[in-house]
Amino acid sequence: MSASDFSAEQQQYLKGFFAGVEARRGTLTPIGNEAGAPPDLMRSAQDRAIAAGGKLTEAEIAKREKHPLDRWPEIVTRAEDAKFPKGVDVLLARWHGLFFVGPTQDSYMIRLRIAGGIVTSDQLRGIADLATEFGNGFADVTTRANLQLREIRAQDGPEVVMRLGDLGLLPRGTGADNIRNITASPTAGIDAGALLDTRPIVRALNHHILNSRDLFGLPRKFNIAVSGGGLVEVLEDTNDIALTAVRTPTGIMFRLGLGGITGHRDFARPTGILVLPKDAVRVCDAILRVYIAHGDRTNRAKARLKYLLDSWGLVTFLEKVEAELGCPLTRMDEATIEAPQAPLRNGHIGIHAQAQPGLFYVGVVTRLGRVSEAQLRDLSAIAERFGRGEIRLTVWQNLLIPNIAEADLPAVTNALAACGLTHEAGPIRAGLVACTGNAGCKFAASNTKRHAMDIAEYVEARITLDAPINIHLTGCHHSCAQHYIADIGLLGAKVDRGDEEIEGYDLHVGGGAGPQQKIGRLLTRLAHDATGPAILGLLRFWTEQREVDESFQAFSARQPDDVLCAVIEAEIAGR
Repeated sequence: MSASDFSAEQQQYLKGFFAGVEARRGTLTPIGNEAGAPPDLMRSAQDRAIAAGGKLTEAEIAKREKHPLDRWPEIVTRAEDAKFPKGVDVLLARWHGLFFVGPTQDSYMIRLRIAGGIVTSDQLRGIADLATEFGNGFADVTTRANLQLREIRAQDGPEVVMRLGDLGLLPRGTGADNIRNITASPTAGIDAGALLDTRPIVRALNHHILNSRDLFGLPRKFNIAVSGGGLVEVLEDTNDIALTAVRTPTGIMFRLGLGGITGHRDFARPTGILVLPKDAVRVCDAILRVYIAHGDRTNRAKARLKYLLDSWGLVTFLEKVEAELGCPLTRMDEATIEAPQAPLRNGHIGIHAQAQPGLFYVGVVTRLGRVSEAQLRDLSAIAERFGRGEIRLTVWQNLLIPNIAEADLPAVTNALAACGLTHEAGPIRAGLVACTGNAGCKFAASNTKRHAMDIAEYVEARITLDAPINIHLTGCHHSCAQHYIADIGLLGAKVDRGDEEIEGYDLHVGGGAGPQQKIGRLLTRLAHDATGPAILGLLRFWTEQREVDESFQAFSARQPDDVLCAVIEAEIAGR
């Protein structure tokens, strides 16, 4: 009997079974564990899971057979044959930044790695070249202050990855079971109210990750955010590691939060731990190594850091981190700690003074993150001519151009208008966020970007708001657009209409992050063409019935579900 006599599923099962037998006998030699070589942390963790009677997932078996970072030759060979990956190879290619998005699109999406969201004008021009030569002519700003290129052909994948490496933007580990690009304060170093310039820390942490092979063997994906207390919200409490600058009696330190994953309805939980900026890389490394060693390798649905914290509790987890560090973590009375300034709602849009006298940053509005190659080139030219050749991306799917002299502001805003961009947005569009949706993602149930623009046009034509509002549309349970933390969050769903299913959304209200941290609550399910009237009804109800200066979040929190649903139904019926 040969391997061909077994189905693919049976072959994967047998591989896992015999790996378990060998691990229990102690006969299995970990990859990279030749004489004198350091232990492979991922493989050691897999060995422990097998020895405890667990069955590795298909992904873990594939990672065990050959480390994904060593699969570059396979990626090149597939490209030579103009073939996309299949099966588990789809996941493994993401270690090199290549995301096959079939069946939605017969192409790759390539996610970049832009630590802290800071990119130079030269790099942006290089990205525009790649979008023109190999992609669809656009780049998309993501909710992790990053960029994606789409519609890359199978034969072009490795070339785009190499060209990105030439630009200093090698997309290593930008997907799958890795640490995603680090988000950080986009106004770092230019914000007078910030407590700390996070740029050196983010740079050091990014290079530490890229140069530590052990950190490319996580049980699942991992997010890190570093906030220096600037005017633009970083949403760090939605990350696995959240570092927030605070003032203490001994100086500026980071407050540590752990386990944020709002798609699973959890913010980063307070740990009572403070971290010196100089120790941030070392502490993050220790946290990651504990997670690598003990995260679940047998159930990908329960493999994120949150679930290890749920199982162990914070006390045990922090004890393990201290053991990895070889020293105690710092604890301090919370009453002695001064939090940073509250972020400025919509501080990512418009013209704002910098800490440097006479200089300003300009927050540029994109069309839900989508920027054409021509606009990328124009932005590069504007940043070079009027700034210092730097562009900063934000988690709000827009970008900032810093270091603009006051006298040049009119010229900058005119140049933006000439290329179809603007620094101005009303309360609806300034806080409008949408994931890729089913136009480019196989998981999404709805066309989020198109429906987001439909909502904006419908609502703006019928009401003028005097306070900001966040509306987030996400296509699936992965919650890339973080619908749970929006004032109004929409999660893609299918809705029955007669004998057919149409695109729709589950509508949530009352979410928030940072000082307004709260998971939104579900109200109702709607067809996509009813979302505009539904949101209009909620906003009218808020503006007519609110107390003085009452936010939508606070207002909706004191309204019973049946009252809000009645408002929605009445607006839909009367449209």
